[in-house]
Amino acid sequence: MIDRAAVRDTANYLRQVRPIDPEEISEYIEGTPHPAVVRETLREEAFDLRLREREDGSFVPVDDDPVRPPGWAPEAFPEAYAFALEDLLVAEFGANWHVGDSGDELRETIRRLKADYLYGNDVEYDRIAALGYAIYHLPGYYAAIGYVLDDLAENGLLDRTLRVLDVGAGVGGPALGLHDYLPEDAVVEYHAVEPSAAADVLGRLLEETGRNFRSTVHRTTAESLFGLEESSTQSDRSAPSDPSDPLAEPFDLVVLGNVLSELADPESVLEAATDALAADGSLVALAPADRETAIGLREVERAVATPESGVEVYAPELRLWPDASPSDRGWSFDVRADLAVPPFQRRLDEAAAREATDEPGEFHNVDVQFAYSILRTDGERRVDARASDDRCARMADSEAHVTDRVNLLAVKLSHDLSDGENAVYRVGDGSQRTDHYLVCTRETVLNDGLRGADYGAVVLVENGLVLWNDDEGAYNVVVDDETVVDVVAP
Repeated sequence: MIDRAAVRDTANYLRQVRPIDPEEISEYIEGTPHPAVVRETLREEAFDLRLREREDGSFVPVDDDPVRPPGWAPEAFPEAYAFALEDLLVAEFGANWHVGDSGDELRETIRRLKADYLYGNDVEYDRIAALGYAIYHLPGYYAAIGYVLDDLAENGLLDRTLRVLDVGAGVGGPALGLHDYLPEDAVVEYHAVEPSAAADVLGRLLEETGRNFRSTVHRTTAESLFGLEESSTQSDRSAPSDPSDPLAEPFDLVVLGNVLSELADPESVLEAATDALAADGSLVALAPADRETAIGLREVERAVATPESGVEVYAPELRLWPDASPSDRGWSFDVRADLAVPPFQRRLDEAAAREATDEPGEFHNVDVQFAYSILRTDGERRVDARASDDRCARMADSEAHVTDRVNLLAVKLSHDLSDGENAVYRVGDGSQRTDHYLVCTRETVLNDGLRGADYGAVVLVENGLVLWNDDEGAYNVVVDDETVVDVVAP
């Protein structure tokens, strides 16, 4: 058995001098172990040593600088991942997987999955369902995670060594997006939790990731992982650490991608997931943009991120008033540029039997629309902006201000929702009990910052006119030529 302590000590000494060569290290270790054994030991210890492996097989220190936003704006799902997915489809059905009985089965599977999500039915993932899910959802989920990570990277909160827990990893959209978002010199210890047949698809796709993205797939449920099943007890989780237990060490990043709506007790899982964070770690929860799942995400977020819990919303729905919590509908989601239609979606769609009146594109899914929440336990927020009573009105008090002009500090929580006339944006300040919208009836140089502000931006609205919209059951704050809008944080 190799002397790991000696390998670590030697690596720590040489890292200050030159790239670490496993052949050189083997000469310093008692018994002169084979360089391949030393290399594998270094790979296993690389995360703790902050070392990354280069293509030539040597190891060098990881840069101490945090990850910076890389300009994430994918135009297409990467070919390497598309080819890997088609490899799975060919292995399952043959070269003509998209036609005949296999194509019909995949199309029917996708239709059933879409209906189950729409009506909130339980979803079972056998191998065919996992492949259908990957065909339809993989590209959009791949793109979405990078836009969310920008919120952390812009404040220097993503280290180049990351221990990641992906709960309900599915077929791997967030995992692949995370891999491509990070710089080549990052080192990732990635743990996926996925009990279903989707883990088989995930495992194949993870083979396309780089040598410093070291992945382990745990085929168990989130409830079992966190000790939440009826047969588990709290003492089970507090027992001495098992080195094979992914929870033996805290995580820098925990991801729950499109899984909370499928759990029987999402609140308990989210609470347990925040407990698994390192002191400066972040939890990212993603959900589809449709009404039920997006609102469901916000409900779980609000149940967990309370003043008493120590869990705080980092983005996007910032609480701008101390000790206030929102209770409006919470249907909020971001929208980004569509991807190009990947070849596997195009092939499946072109082979569909259609009536003369049917439109093509039923099996194209390249919209990038998603709801998300980032939670932290260290008090960090994407924007350190706070409202004050001496300058702003609370949205919770809007009933008292109807027909009045007021100042509001608000988070922009939608893109333009109008049909092309007066621009409409959903907003919140963390105190709202009813939906609020900014309605721009006249754009001027003093308020045009509202249009250009990103989703999640904080804006100061001065002299906005509060009106009640009886048709929508919401408050409209009119932005006109008497209103000034300053972007506090884009």
